Amino acid sequence: MRIPLAKYGVREVLLFGGVALVGIVASAVWLWYLAPLFGVVLAFVLYFFRDPARRTPDAPGILVAPADGRVVEVGQVEETEFLRTLAHKIAIFMSPLDVHVNRSPCDGRVEGVVHRPGRYHNAATPDASAVNEASTMTLADVEGRTQILVRQVAGAVARRIVCAAAVGDRLERGGRYGMIKFGSRAEVYVPVASGFEVAVGLGQTVRAGETVLGRFR
Repeated sequence: MRIPLAKYGVREVLLFGGVALVGIVASAVWLWYLAPLFGVVLAFVLYFFRDPARRTPDAPGILVAPADGRVVEVGQVEETEFLRTLAHKIAIFMSPLDVHVNRSPCDGRVEGVVHRPGRYHNAATPDASAVNEASTMTLADVEGRTQILVRQVAGAVARRIVCAAAVGDRLERGGRYGMIKFGSRAEVYVPVASGFEVAVGLGQTVRAGETVLGRFR
């Protein structure tokens, strides 16, 4: 039976969870009134690094959300760095209370992974995409339609991006490939010329691996 905790957060769970657990035991012996405080810390650590199972739809020609959170940007932009074309852009803001494990939006082969150092602005704002620390992954859709760009963007609190995918890896739609720790943003770029139709709107709440972002005509 799988423990529903993110493997990408093992170090933090052991460190902060261990300290909190020791604090609970120690305070119960000497300073009993501090035990609830350590209990809250332990509960938050386990809650933040949770990794629940998801049911990924198997309909052909769809993309699913790479992250839990709220859609904060939907539109068309010139993606000049990787895709070099006009692309649909969907940005999802993850609050500290959302599940932070990232999932692949499609079945695809990893063609590139690029890490960019940067700042730590509020991830809900549009400028975070351009200036914040980020990890960008390029996927070749296995159905041969197009390339898809998935970007993990650090936020005001986030200080660590984990992208476990490497060039040549084959990812499954809804499969886990990384995590952004403590509040962040995930983005998907799809070339307009591919015939992709966006199915989500601003303010919509989405779930990684389950919510359909759109489909190819």
